Order: sequence, then C-alpha cells, then structure tokens
Amino acid sequence: MHPKFAEVVESLHPSFERLMAMEPLRGTPPSRVSTPKSGIYLFSEDDRHLYVGRSNRIAYRYGLHCGVSAKQNQASFAWKLMAEVVGHKATYRQGEGRADMILRPDYADAFTAAKARIRAMDYRFVEENDQMRQALLEAYVCIALETPYNDFNTH
Repeated sequence: MHPKFAEVVESLHPSFERLMAMEPLRGTPPSRVSTPKSGIYLFSEDDRHLYVGRSNRIAYRYGLHCGVSAKQNQASFAWKLMAEVVGHKATYRQGEGRADMILRPDYADAFTAAKARIRAMDYRFVEENDQMRQALLEAYVCIALETPYNDFNTH
C-alpha cells in the first residue's frame, strides 16, 4: 500500500470513534446551528447500523432523507427502504424510473412510510471538511459497520 494512502486510512479511526461515541439524535432533526456543516452521518435502528452518507450540509441532508416533502430523487435511503418493501428492482427502461413509479399508490405509501421510519432512527454525525477524507471516511464506516443499504453502485 502506498505510504501516503496508508497514513490517511490510519488517521480515520479517531473520527470513526467520535461518530460512534456521539449520543444519537432520534426523532428530531439536527440543529443547523450546532451541527457541523460537512462530514458523514449514520442512520441506525437499535444496534443495527443501516446507512452511512456524506454531505457538505449535514443538517439539510437529514431533511432530504426523511422530510415529509422530500421527493423520491432526494431521499435515496428512503427509496432503498421502499424498494425492499415493494420488491422493486431498478431498471432504466422508459416509464419505470423513480418519477414514474412513485405515482403508483403502493410505492407512494411505502415511500412515505420509509421516510417516517428514518425519522424514528438514531442519527449520528461527525465533522470532516476535507472532501477526500470525507469520501474515505464514508467507505471506512460502511465497511467497519457493514451497513446493508450502502452499495456504492454507479449508473
């Protein structure tokens, strides 16, 4: 392994420890005043860690995941939870995109329920302003916690 990369990877663990030591928020959005602007965040249910994300606007991103008015193209974690409930498999065929599928009542209801489920989850975050470290920290936490809803697939 390249020494520079090894040095960065080795420096991530203290941030991981701070994330896990944070008293989780539950059922309430993070304060935009006391929440760091940039970093990574973690959604968990009980002791099961489910999803890690990163953002340059952590408090705002929370609302995009689970806000009542959050749309299907904003709430990626809610969409994944909804897809699991309705048995949706992603396709790229005409008429089967998110904008089309959300018009179906079963999808809309499951999506609304998924956002409510996320609002009830534990929410933690840790500051990381450097974009490269932020990306690596997201992957580090996903691997360490084996979060099932992170897949890093690209389109």
